[in-house]
Amino acid sequence: MWKNSEFILLHTTRFGEKSMVLHTLSKEYGRKGFFVKNISRRSVTSMFFPLGILEADIMETSRSGLFTARNPALSYPLSGIRNDLRKSAISIFISEVLYRVVKEGLTDRPLYDMCEKNILLLDAMEEDFSNFHLYFLLEFIMALGFSPEPHDLAPFMGERMSLVSDFIGKPFSEAMLVPLTGEMRNEIAEKLLKYIEFHTESAVNVNSLKILHELFL
Repeated sequence: MWKNSEFILLHTTRFGEKSMVLHTLSKEYGRKGFFVKNISRRSVTSMFFPLGILEADIMETSRSGLFTARNPALSYPLSGIRNDLRKSAISIFISEVLYRVVKEGLTDRPLYDMCEKNILLLDAMEEDFSNFHLYFLLEFIMALGFSPEPHDLAPFMGERMSLVSDFIGKPFSEAMLVPLTGEMRNEIAEKLLKYIEFHTESAVNVNSLKILHELFL
């Protein structure tokens, strides 16, 4: 039986000419891969982009861990992200972090809700979002069940600890206005990823951080 489900797209893997595996974070299934057939070139560019929020009919099967999806459609257009190069770079970074850190099969509805909230927030913002990915990393750390308190972060932050402490203590709107250079943001993001690596005991090699550094110099 087909069942409708909503999910956030983290990554795609092509499978032949017209098929694809969607690596997703979904409401019902957590971190899950869905197999989609008969994909047109137009839908690849218009629908399957990092952090896209979609819904599709899902067919569960006990024979394979890879479920089948059909009739995918965007739940939100997210034109604010897609039409802004800097927002797109942030979304690529966030999707890569989620793809590399969240384990297959992990079901965590609060994590999904947190991610969806942040995606819609980024999409709606018109300015002052250069620090957005840092705020997301801190929220993600909390969603994973770790406590990003200053004393816990200090061994990883080094000389940037005072900046991070100031950042943690501010509400979202004020955190977005903390004056940071591109180099500062890049260094803090790298250190937060090291913190995540340490607590999840896994390597988190996020290549898209370099793009963010170049765009937010």
